[in-house]
Amino acid sequence: MADKGIYGAKSSDTARRTWDKQEWTSKAQDKDREERERMKENEDRLKKGNCLVFSPVWIVHTLGLGKKPRKFKEELPKPTQLLQQREGPLELDKNLNKTMIVQNPGGRGPGQPGFYCEVCKRTSKDSAAYLDHINGRSHLRRLGQTTNIARSNVEQVRARIAFLREKTRAAANAKAFDFDQRLKEVREKEQAVRREQRDKKKAAKEARRIETAQAVGENNEGDDIARLMGFGGFGTSKK
Repeated sequence: MADKGIYGAKSSDTARRTWDKQEWTSKAQDKDREERERMKENEDRLKKGNCLVFSPVWIVHTLGLGKKPRKFKEELPKPTQLLQQREGPLELDKNLNKTMIVQNPGGRGPGQPGFYCEVCKRTSKDSAAYLDHINGRSHLRRLGQTTNIARSNVEQVRARIAFLREKTRAAANAKAFDFDQRLKEVREKEQAVRREQRDKKKAAKEARRIETAQAVGENNEGDDIARLMGFGGFGTSKK
């Protein structure tokens, strides 16, 4: 007896699944015959004024049943100008490391945690989403702008290059410093450190002098008391 493969075929046959063409041809003919009978029945019903009979496939595809409703698309105003440069800073880090009270945690509008857009009336949860929104087409359309940038001429490019060059030069001059002034500041700091060290040494020396004087005074007082009591000393009597 020959071994059977994964789809019930013999091991000598191919592993690909095979189909019975005669069986599927008969199924297709039966389906066409049922459709013709249904259409004939509908014609008879139309002649008699009765209701029609529709197949489930025709109802789904024709009436659109089972499909999700389309979302309402807002009509945005037409742009009247090209993309403009942003004038003010975005201040994305103005609330960094700050504790804020959420005034509107469950609703919509301002007061929610995140970045709120006054133009579009929507809140973004992080700075990346907020940047994507304000640079997006819908936000720019509400501002009356397009995503196209105005083409600059030669004079504008030269003026921009001169401005950036002057700005770079001013920044370099601001960072530059006077060598003599810097050397003077270093010497003053060194002198201040030496002066502080001398004061510390002088204070420690004075403290040791006071302790020594107190110890000598206590010894002298002990000798005076012994002399008043008649003790000449604690030496031996042997000579």
